Amino acid sequence: MLIHINEETKQFHLTNGQVSYIFHIMKNQQLGHLYYGKALRHRADFSHLQRYDVPTAASCHLYADDPAFSLETARQEYPSYGTSDFREPAMSLRSQDGSHISNFQYDSYSVTKGKPALAGLPATYASDDEAETLTIILKDTRMQAELQLHYTIFKHHPIMTRSASISNGGSEALYIERMMSASVDFADKDFTMIQLSGAWSRERHVLERPLQMGIQSVSSMKGASSHQHNPFLALRRPQTTEHTGEAYGFNFVYSSNFLAQVEVDHYDVARLTMGIHPFRFEWKLKAGEEFQAPEVVMAYSNTGLNGMSQAFHNVYREQLIPEQWKKEERPVLINNWEATYFDFNEEKLVDIAMEAKELGVELFVLDDGWFGKRDNDTTSLGDWWEDRTKLPNGLEGVSKRIHDLGLKFGLWFEPEMVNPVSELYKEHPEWAIHTPGAPQTLGRNQLVLDYSRDEVINYLYEKIAGIIEKTGLSYIKWDMNRNITEAYSLGLETDQQGEFFHRYILGVYKLYDRLTTNYPHVLFESCAAGGGRFDPALLHYAPQAWTSDDTDSVERLKIQYGTSFAYPLYSIGSHISAVPNHQTLRVTPLETRANTAYFGTFGYELNPIDMTDDEKAAVKEQITFYKKHRSLVRDGHFYRLQSPFHHNETAWMVVSEDQSEALVGWYKVLATPANKTQQTLPLVGLHEQVEYEIEGLAGTFYGDELMQVGIQLPTEFNGVNGSKAARGGDYQSQIFYLTQRGE
Repeated sequence: MLIHINEETKQFHLTNGQVSYIFHIMKNQQLGHLYYGKALRHRADFSHLQRYDVPTAASCHLYADDPAFSLETARQEYPSYGTSDFREPAMSLRSQDGSHISNFQYDSYSVTKGKPALAGLPATYASDDEAETLTIILKDTRMQAELQLHYTIFKHHPIMTRSASISNGGSEALYIERMMSASVDFADKDFTMIQLSGAWSRERHVLERPLQMGIQSVSSMKGASSHQHNPFLALRRPQTTEHTGEAYGFNFVYSSNFLAQVEVDHYDVARLTMGIHPFRFEWKLKAGEEFQAPEVVMAYSNTGLNGMSQAFHNVYREQLIPEQWKKEERPVLINNWEATYFDFNEEKLVDIAMEAKELGVELFVLDDGWFGKRDNDTTSLGDWWEDRTKLPNGLEGVSKRIHDLGLKFGLWFEPEMVNPVSELYKEHPEWAIHTPGAPQTLGRNQLVLDYSRDEVINYLYEKIAGIIEKTGLSYIKWDMNRNITEAYSLGLETDQQGEFFHRYILGVYKLYDRLTTNYPHVLFESCAAGGGRFDPALLHYAPQAWTSDDTDSVERLKIQYGTSFAYPLYSIGSHISAVPNHQTLRVTPLETRANTAYFGTFGYELNPIDMTDDEKAAVKEQITFYKKHRSLVRDGHFYRLQSPFHHNETAWMVVSEDQSEALVGWYKVLATPANKTQQTLPLVGLHEQVEYEIEGLAGTFYGDELMQVGIQLPTEFNGVNGSKAARGGDYQSQIFYLTQRGE
């Protein structure tokens, strides 16, 4: 049993032996929060975990005979505004008379095995023996509305999910102005807040700040989860490290406008809320209708930040990505974009594919430029038919030649966009998002299609599905290269324009769902100018994402390190590109580029025809190495060892479930002064009593020694030890493969 209900004390305790979450019904029949953290032994009464008997001078109180009971000082589960709690609420609901005051009181509960799906939304999933779900029903009799709070706890993960839904039981419309998916009132503010922020080409850098009185937040209002802020937030205790101490992680399963914030009040209580951004959001809830908010995945760890990350990784690999891709090996691919850009024809593509096949590549991806009259980025988005001047035999012809080589075939699409210079825009200008009478903003010479309209989705489904069938596609890279401006839909009523952003992303999910349901063999990789929409919602359909357009191996250390805080390695698109790098002009060794890319979904963004014989031989070895170890990268436990945000060196490792093998990556960006002492790299996650062999090193090493002392790094050049030095200079890297002796 994962959910315990104390009927007499009106308390609810969700626990799986790793985490506990406890709340109860307060005297005003609203929900009060009692505890969230390390698993507690169940008992009949937890009411002592929050006190309601200490009056304060400034608080407003609900009962004349009880001045101590005030929502201003109470820790709550799903707070509303205006009845003595002045903090930002989880819910704001407006009725026809203009009132914003709601009073959702407890009505009933239900417990179900497993995890029900969320209507129209991607979410984690679970069978009856993997999770239990508690639904709390609250009612506001004045507004005639019913609020349902959904809590799922997983059996094998220190993970909970939360979401909320509301239905209108009255005869008049209600207006949802704010509806967070989760709210947690912590008892104190003694936390450091962690966010994953940045910009195009430097996504998901790790930023930290101690909580202070007031509001600290990350958000997006771009119509996408954004390059700037990932829909992720973590709280760690000040003493918490990567591998020790408490940490709480929150990840929003949503791909559009979001708000993740912590408000610290004047009593040092920290309220975390996460959900759809309330700015420019208003949902008209008609009589008899229901609105479902997306879910938040909540991870608890008492084994540091790395424990939090592993909890996210495990639940996403097992309970979020499509079932068919859980154990499927992802193909090593080559993408022609940086090799040719728009300048290609069928023969050039086939020549690249032939060379790539000889190197061991398994999938050839034709990127932008194959459709309409697309010789640059000013034209043809939306015209999803092949350019016969480049591909005289059509997509069928080039795909057949690729397949005849023994390679799989993939294509790039940008289905959410349209160029003003296109046949589609000429025929349907009303399909492009714009505000009537206002100027239209261009981004990358393109406009955004209105995915809140079913006719747009139907058109795109027919085009993409037709291409899948006639070419035998195995892979689609779904790109999105600009954000939404002039947000307005000609298909919505005037008083429903606040629904636009949410209806847009529901349309994206609808198209993804139709395509992945009808073509489950097609591997989708999501992309948004690189990492602008890397979120758990899209992992529900596309099990991997193009992590960043910046493929420079030095920059990727930070990007991939930060991404790993929430997302598993096998979702991280990580490829080797040519040098000088097309984003930074940095020249790094081919070996270092590979050593970085191994820890993700491996591939190439270059032209193999231009490579020397030595480079081709090295690439063959890289691909052979990755194929040997990709199941370990997919299924193993990932550990961060040294942070690129704090050091000149970065290190991480993957350890198999049974601790019999491990893959360690070590990277040094810049050479350091001569005569430094020999370095060691302490490892984690190994079995103390197991004797390990390290490929390329003589002897054996016990797990306790490797974790307490570390692995000896190769000798670095110091100016006088030339014959003995095994490494030196900038952009060094090393991969260590450990196996249990005798394995």
